[in-house]
Amino acid sequence: FRVNPRTVLVSDPAFILQPQKCELPEGFEIGNTVGINLSPMVIGNEKKKGIVFENYRELIRFVLESTNYHIALIPHVVWNREDDRIPLNKLYKEFPDSNRIHLVEDGNCMELKYCISCCRFFIGARTHTTIAAYSSSIPALAVGYSVKAKGIARDIFGTDNGYVIPVQNFEQSTDLKTAFIWLMDNEDKILKLYKNSMATYCEKAYIGMKELQDLLE
Repeated sequence: FRVNPRTVLVSDPAFILQPQKCELPEGFEIGNTVGINLSPMVIGNEKKKGIVFENYRELIRFVLESTNYHIALIPHVVWNREDDRIPLNKLYKEFPDSNRIHLVEDGNCMELKYCISCCRFFIGARTHTTIAAYSSSIPALAVGYSVKAKGIARDIFGTDNGYVIPVQNFEQSTDLKTAFIWLMDNEDKILKLYKNSMATYCEKAYIGMKELQDLLE
């Protein structure tokens, strides 16, 4: 496979999207909350019926029972037939007695990025939710369904191991919980990596704009 020599590698423009401060749900603890995104698209790519929801449920149970973190359920796409609020509301109803789970309302992309930036950790099924976390220096785990998630992780971390869990690989109901524990255990390492490289990686998003301007001139 040969890449056209005129091809330019840039970062996704979402890396330089600026967050817009908005009202957070009551009880949301900034810096002590695990942000969670789940999408119908990821569920649609599971190989074992119901395994994705089971994994998210087990993850939430672990966070509630083994940590003092709060949980924010954050939608990103709310289109017909692709509405993240549907599986997130279902998850919310699984834990009716918890006062540590918060449903985030739909907002514009900048407001949702602000919500994600206020988390301590993030688990995202939508690519642009994980980009919001990466660019805000929030340790993130991508629940991927395509090579896209792996490619972005490799660009940033040099590997996708530990940073991406393909939904097609879900076999046990505890797979996501296990991946999240690894994320917690490696928090300091990830934050150090962000500090050393994230600003430079985000700046690469401007390369595309410059190349387009040069082309138009």
